Amino acid sequence: MPFIPHTDDDVREMLETIGVDSISDLFDEIPADLLIDDLVGVPDALSEMEVVRFMRARAELDGTPLCFIGAGAYEHHIPTAVWDIATRGEFYSAYTPYQAEASQGTLQTIYEYQSMITSLTGMDASNASLYDGASALAEASLMAVRANRKSKSKRILLTSGVNLTYQNVAAAIAGAQGLVFDRLPLDVERGTTPLGALENTGEAPVAVVIQQPSFLGTLEQIDAITDWAHEQGALVIAIVNPVSLALLKSPGQWGADGADIACGEGQPLGVPLSSGGPYFGFFACRQKLIRQMPGRIVGRTTDLEGKMGYTLTLQAREQHIRRSKATSNICTNQGLMVTAATIYMSLLGHQGLARVAKVSHANTKSLVRALTAIDGVDALFDGPIFHEAALRLNIPVGPVLDELASQNILGGYDLSRDFPELGNALLVCATETKTDADLDAYASALAAVMALQQKQGA
Repeated sequence: MPFIPHTDDDVREMLETIGVDSISDLFDEIPADLLIDDLVGVPDALSEMEVVRFMRARAELDGTPLCFIGAGAYEHHIPTAVWDIATRGEFYSAYTPYQAEASQGTLQTIYEYQSMITSLTGMDASNASLYDGASALAEASLMAVRANRKSKSKRILLTSGVNLTYQNVAAAIAGAQGLVFDRLPLDVERGTTPLGALENTGEAPVAVVIQQPSFLGTLEQIDAITDWAHEQGALVIAIVNPVSLALLKSPGQWGADGADIACGEGQPLGVPLSSGGPYFGFFACRQKLIRQMPGRIVGRTTDLEGKMGYTLTLQAREQHIRRSKATSNICTNQGLMVTAATIYMSLLGHQGLARVAKVSHANTKSLVRALTAIDGVDALFDGPIFHEAALRLNIPVGPVLDELASQNILGGYDLSRDFPELGNALLVCATETKTDADLDAYASALAAVMALQQKQGA
């Protein structure tokens, strides 16, 4: 546990050196009427041993449930080395890398991260990250309007499988600048966007957003949609799961010319679920669009002595400190999360990431087989999937999930609010962290809950 190592003698010597009698003298500019003698409601201080015991007791209250929820955030195994390194003082406390002469370690880490993201996405350039996947979509949409000068439209067209939270966040951020987000209909039989829906879509969009895999885990016809979008004069924004890119075609290879911008949530790359954050958004684009890319960009160069060095590049510092000059006003990168992701990708490499993807896919398929063997549970779609699968129950999903939670099982995501047209639909996910025993435990618990609730409803 971190601690302050100064003894009373150390403090006294420092105060004598700067010429004051007490620490409180350092804050004598604070008006006396704002000072308080005690903090009402704050308990007495605890020793280190007592604090550790208290926090362990609090942590145990959270339990260790089996988690089968995906829906954009995933429970992957994180090698111990990732956060043992990321939480070292030189990484943990490093912040802004504006002074290159004092920030070479931070800058190199970001540069390596950018290189890995461009390799995964098939794009030409990556920034240093954004807050999360949802805000990355908002930034991509605003960037598309700036970059696609041939189009006068501010209409963003989304395929049916785009995460609804992403859409809502993007609308909240970019809607204030006049962008309109329209969603294509869902084919309830296949769980994808029907190509026929691309006809007669109204005003040509400035950009088309394709999520692959979709929020429902299904795979869109990315080549056809990408080519159609480019024929309309629109840019293509790809939302992708970074783990899936170890197996699936990268956005840079979509259609004849590839996507123009790729973004998504970086949490699967070594960042724990952590009750919703902090996470980080990754963001990459084609070389021709790089001047419009939000956020920091780190480049590699050589100094006057021919030594390799790293520095922020392609953007003036005003990009980050002057609102009126910036391409983005929420462009601070998530440096600590990116550090962890860089270590994670370095440890696993391409083959390791591919193994994670393959085992996760196999476990999800096994889970679907086990759950659809239960009376009243059916697979919603029969096409290819990645990571997630949608199931249909013959009873409401909410009460089923509540009962499973009481048995220490987080059974999935209720789709009824986001996709009411699917009926009593449940989204489940099983990553590489799940064993056969975990899958059997979930199947047994769901069978018992279904039987009980069907009996009660009869």
